[in-house]
Amino acid sequence: MSKQISLEQIQNFGGKYPKQLWYLFLVEMWERFCFYGMRGVLAIFMVNELLLSEKNANLKYGAIQAFVYAFTFVGGIFADKILGFKRSLTFGAILMILGNGLIAIDPHQFFYFGIALTIIGTGFFKPNVSSMVGELYKEGDARRDAGFGVFYSGINIGALLGGALCVWLGKEHSWNLAFLAAAIVMCIGLVIFTFTKKYLGPIGNSPIANLSKGAQLSREIMVYIGALICIPLIFVMVNNTRYTDLFMYIIGPLALLYFFVQMLKEKEGKVRQQLIAALVLILFSILFFAIFEQAGGSLALFANKNLNTSLLFFHIDPNVVNNGANSLFVILFSPLLGLAWLGMAKRKLEPNTVIKFGLGFLFLAIGYYIFFGTRWFADSHGKTSLNIFTLAYLAVTIGELCLSPIGLSMITKLSPKHLGGMMMGLWFLASAYGQYVAGLLGAGMSSPDENASLFDKLLAYTAGYQQLALYSVAAGFIMIILSPFIKRLMNGVN
Repeated sequence: MSKQISLEQIQNFGGKYPKQLWYLFLVEMWERFCFYGMRGVLAIFMVNELLLSEKNANLKYGAIQAFVYAFTFVGGIFADKILGFKRSLTFGAILMILGNGLIAIDPHQFFYFGIALTIIGTGFFKPNVSSMVGELYKEGDARRDAGFGVFYSGINIGALLGGALCVWLGKEHSWNLAFLAAAIVMCIGLVIFTFTKKYLGPIGNSPIANLSKGAQLSREIMVYIGALICIPLIFVMVNNTRYTDLFMYIIGPLALLYFFVQMLKEKEGKVRQQLIAALVLILFSILFFAIFEQAGGSLALFANKNLNTSLLFFHIDPNVVNNGANSLFVILFSPLLGLAWLGMAKRKLEPNTVIKFGLGFLFLAIGYYIFFGTRWFADSHGKTSLNIFTLAYLAVTIGELCLSPIGLSMITKLSPKHLGGMMMGLWFLASAYGQYVAGLLGAGMSSPDENASLFDKLLAYTAGYQQLALYSVAAGFIMIILSPFIKRLMNGVN
């Protein structure tokens, strides 16, 4: 048996990127295909096939997405304390394959059972790849942001492919095929990880490896059993969104309590201050994701009925654009924005992380003002311009690139190693609340009359987008004003 590669050998890599980064982004790329493929069809499937109202579809979409991200917090804790990132990721991938495969057999009969499996699987999978990317770099390595930038850009290839292909398969061919495609690509990701995890050395190993084999096994089995017990609970809560409300009211305060308990255990004041700074960024990200994540809910339903099919010189399904434009723009503009930051850094003009967060909100506001502006291009039937809609996504994506990949990198920098999984989980839990609020906002925008004309629905949705733009402007300026105080808490972390 060959000797395991050491952490020092991994972190002392030459060039700009460690080779392990490419393995991890290939694994995450296929998970993104699966996730975004599923996300893109949820609201449309529920309205067209399960015959839910647009309001109920928005609420259930928000609930499903909220549970996906909430379970990343739970998955992150179990990865930190028992499983380690590698085993947690493998377990999560298997559940995601089973969940999508079950829906593929009969989308109408097994939809909610499959969704419950996928939610738990994503919770065990999602926080761990990003955490392992962070461990490829030594503390203070300036190449970390560039690594997360490439990672974030690369995995969006999977989001683009999944977002476009699953919508096309579902709407044009068969919903069974749409969910089957998600299951197949997840198998590919799991196979890649199985054959490349040896190159990660000690990164992601179980934190209880020092215990006896029997003790390790018993604790792991308890985690697996606990996860499977949650399946019927999630099934019930997604079916009845009132239970989702109750869950979200409980999980957030408990997560914050757990965070503060762990923070107070830290002996160094500097570490406690950095954790507080991370928490502030995480709390602001809730509002960002609540607005940004209209893509799978209200914007998907808006695209389904209120957009024409002409994009420049092409005819294309508006839902393919809604589900793929963001990922395409990430792939195209992430490297360019990275070069812009580097150019500004050379001239000592690069804004700090907190200012970038503020800029993220301001670009988000521009995007939603453009979504609002689509009402001025509508015809008498309530159909409006796909070109203007796509332009809005460009602004929204630049906002995302100012915040999301930098946020991922910042959480790994501000967190002590032994709390890495918890903090990454807390970052994704903020996304859960964002998704939950996104569903409530989307439901509030949908016309109360299901028989309303397309023009009335256009006015209702675009009025909602104008309101979201105002929230984004306010948050952006608050972030910029608070930046000196938050920066001080970060103690030199950039």
